[in-house]
Amino acid sequence: MIGIIARAQIVFEWVLVYYFFILNTVYIGLSLIAYREVYRHLRRTTYGGYEHVSRSPLTPPISVIVPAFNEEVSIALTVLNLLHLDYMRYEIIVVNDGSTDETMARLIKAFELEPTKDDVDDQLKTKPLRALYKSRRHHNLLVIDKENGGKSDSLNAGLNKATHPYFCSVDADVIMEADALQRVILPVLESEERVIAVGGIVRVSNGCHQAKGRITDVSLGSNPLAIFQIIEYFRAFLCGRTGYSRLNALLIISGAFGLFERELVMTIGGYKTDTVGEDMDLVTRLHVYMRESDQEDHTDHRDYAISFVPDPVCWTEAPASFKVLSRQRRRWQKGLMEVLWQHTGMFFNPKYGFIGFFTYPFLLLFEGWGVILEFLGYVFFAMAWWRGAIETDFAIAFMFVAFFAGAVLSLIGVLLGEMTPRPYPKASQWIGLTLFAFLENFGYRQYTSVLRLLGLFDWIFNAGSWGRMEREGIEADKHMAEV
Repeated sequence: MIGIIARAQIVFEWVLVYYFFILNTVYIGLSLIAYREVYRHLRRTTYGGYEHVSRSPLTPPISVIVPAFNEEVSIALTVLNLLHLDYMRYEIIVVNDGSTDETMARLIKAFELEPTKDDVDDQLKTKPLRALYKSRRHHNLLVIDKENGGKSDSLNAGLNKATHPYFCSVDADVIMEADALQRVILPVLESEERVIAVGGIVRVSNGCHQAKGRITDVSLGSNPLAIFQIIEYFRAFLCGRTGYSRLNALLIISGAFGLFERELVMTIGGYKTDTVGEDMDLVTRLHVYMRESDQEDHTDHRDYAISFVPDPVCWTEAPASFKVLSRQRRRWQKGLMEVLWQHTGMFFNPKYGFIGFFTYPFLLLFEGWGVILEFLGYVFFAMAWWRGAIETDFAIAFMFVAFFAGAVLSLIGVLLGEMTPRPYPKASQWIGLTLFAFLENFGYRQYTSVLRLLGLFDWIFNAGSWGRMEREGIEADKHMAEV
């Protein structure tokens, strides 16, 4: 019996080693692809040219949709920022989703809103609208006041009123770079393929300073939790999504900032309101629609693309407390599993190309269910180390694939972040990021693994909810009274 237990322990040890080895090898491989893509992108855009994109009559107009629920701290600043984007033809649609705070009052006061007639027939079903408002000062600003129905319902309400061929979904706490729309529309203009969606990089604004709706000073701040998330965002966006995009196998575009072909999204029924992962769900359904349509029409399924832009185009406030971070990560994990479980037909399905043979299996087995093995691995390693019962060869292998390789991956993300525009300007900040890239492997990543495991249980037992993201506001206009 003792011999069987000993052999089982050895098998489990090496299962853990291979799990972490495959996990980090895949991400390092994606990072190498990403490095090449970021380098090529930066070379191509070194000398600008974006202003021609903005002012060309051939550039399609964009509808920017901003769902907002109890966003009194940041909503005026966000809208002010959006009103000063450097883009010739665009409209802003703010959807107040039945807020119970001063969100609507601040919008009315800051932008001189007045009621307007609703003369558009709604294609997507949403919660009832209370009123529509136009701004006396800004011709391209529309505000929808509706009953509470959630983020997806608000986005659908905005889609119903949007008038342009492309729409951009934006969170109510973001600050966008002035040329954000120019950068995110560029793949649509340049690609020989039909680009149906584009994701933009989201940067963490915690610690930064702003003035008049613009990030003026890029800084790390003093909150360690926020700094860890800065590294996470670099790793997830620049390493992961850039690599997936190169393979046309991107399944996730951040709900904080993404561009989509409006008519296509309307065709597939808009955003689903019965999931907490509405952003990933939309992208996945777009892939399904395009691949299924291509099979029916006997056309080449590679004639469309969902792309990613590695430029820093959007800043968002990351959770500044463990309580808020816990809700966010559990929600993300639950949303991931909801979407993956609803699309099991992708699993090793040749019609989906790299998505079927790579992205979907990897996300399901490693990012989804794999969190159980990851958590058990950390617990087993810690207990064996504490008892002095750990084998030297296993300890060395586990430390290498779980901790050292993870640190290397984070450092690559930091490097890519510093390559892109708006890097952290001080050497001390670069040193700080490098230090935190190592430190996150000894506590923070294990903590987020626990949160992901709880999110998996939330999905299994149909528990959890959207939660509330408390905003602290960005320094300088934190107590902004008027615009």
